[in-house]
Amino acid sequence: MAMTSSGTTLNSVASIKATSERGVFILRCNITDAEGNTYDADYCSRPDDMFGLNPMVRKWLADNPSFPIRPYIPPTAAEVRASLPRLTARKLRVGLLRAGISPRQVTAAIDAMPASVDREKAQIEWEYATTFARADRIVATISTALGLSDAQIDAMWTDALNV
Repeated sequence: MAMTSSGTTLNSVASIKATSERGVFILRCNITDAEGNTYDADYCSRPDDMFGLNPMVRKWLADNPSFPIRPYIPPTAAEVRASLPRLTARKLRVGLLRAGISPRQVTAAIDAMPASVDREKAQIEWEYATTFARADRIVATISTALGLSDAQIDAMWTDALNV
């Protein structure tokens, strides 16, 4: 049953997923907006939000208490790492310095790798890349060469985001 308020209609709910916050859900729903456009959307519903579509969503939730809600599953460490923002080369290098690792140490670690295409690629990426993703192979290669754990790199990465 469609519910309408302020020109917006909640046509249907396809799925509901819990989040890490109590009472906060992500709904996959079909809506018609005030301009008459109908589409599927992910909607985040909070219990204390009394604006827009949320009052209709909360009424729908109350009217459909047996609708299945998928439980929250925390992301894996790999998923968290993959979601971290990219660092500019400057931020990465300053982050390394703040963690007590100089760019010279990184260069030396690359130079100490066995002669191979992988070493040449690592050197090119270190010297010329303008941004780095936490999940980039070069990050794993360098952290291994420097004896750094994933936890140490994660902490450095998070710190470098604020440089």
